[in-house]
Amino acid sequence: MAVPTAPPVRRPAQPRPPAAPPRTAGPRRTQRRTAILFITPFFVLFAVVMAAPIGYAAWMSLFQERSSGLGFGGSERVFSGLDNYTKALSDAGFRDSFAHIAVYCALYIPVMIGASLTLALLLDSTLARAKRFFQLALFVPHAIPGLIASIVWIYLYTPGLSPVLDWIGALGGTWDFYRNDHVLTSMVNLTAWQWIGYNMVIFYAALQAVPREVLEAAVVDGAGALRTALRIKVPMIASAVVMTVLFTCVGAIQIFTEPKLLNQRGAPSIDTEWSPTLFIWKAGFVQHDYGLAAAGSLLLAALGVLLSYLVTRIGNRWKAAAA
Repeated sequence: MAVPTAPPVRRPAQPRPPAAPPRTAGPRRTQRRTAILFITPFFVLFAVVMAAPIGYAAWMSLFQERSSGLGFGGSERVFSGLDNYTKALSDAGFRDSFAHIAVYCALYIPVMIGASLTLALLLDSTLARAKRFFQLALFVPHAIPGLIASIVWIYLYTPGLSPVLDWIGALGGTWDFYRNDHVLTSMVNLTAWQWIGYNMVIFYAALQAVPREVLEAAVVDGAGALRTALRIKVPMIASAVVMTVLFTCVGAIQIFTEPKLLNQRGAPSIDTEWSPTLFIWKAGFVQHDYGLAAAGSLLLAALGVLLSYLVTRIGNRWKAAAA
């Protein structure tokens, strides 16, 4: 007798998975390509304008020009290693130039930062009027080229030409801007006049970002205008202050135009090697010792890097304490 078998169970057909869409560039890849497209011109310009000259200066600092034979065969470039750096550091004029710059910065930087910050706080106060006018008036000196501004001030410093000296004489006083104990303040006045307005604009823009409710809360708590400015506003713009101090330090050690013009006007204490940049200029364009000039330039650049590091570290600690 045959045993009946159950019919096979038919399972429903499984739906096929949808076909994978064709691979296309995702949004991240598109963003990466766009970023590279915009960043590449900067790196190309940086390499041509900054990296290549620095590399060439480093290569040039390792060579010296020496006369061949008895001096009748011209000169030849020979590899000297670190001799140019040793020669620069052993030069008394080059070492003294850094001491001159240190004294100049000790006077210039507090005057610059203090005056710029004070003017910005005054413009940001509720009692200030005609803010746009004073912003423009204080910024105009920065729009004047540095060489022209220096020539104008040299005219104001020169006896027989300066109306300022005539006014001082009319009041029964005397003043010599080129005298040894006055020439440094004359130089600081010349440079600060041009840059105070520029830094004031940076501080004023940072003050505009301070939340108004914080200032209103300080007023409700009974804080006066001076206390609000020193205890609330200044700590809240610490980043702008640190950045400005950093740029001011790096710019101050590169001063050239002002001491050069004061030297040409006969200031006794300003010689042709008063600042590191004057020493470098003299070595390269007067003595034609390009290896020494390149070595001096790189030593000055190393000082700028060191100052940047120190200012950044100190500024970060101050910002952390202010927060």
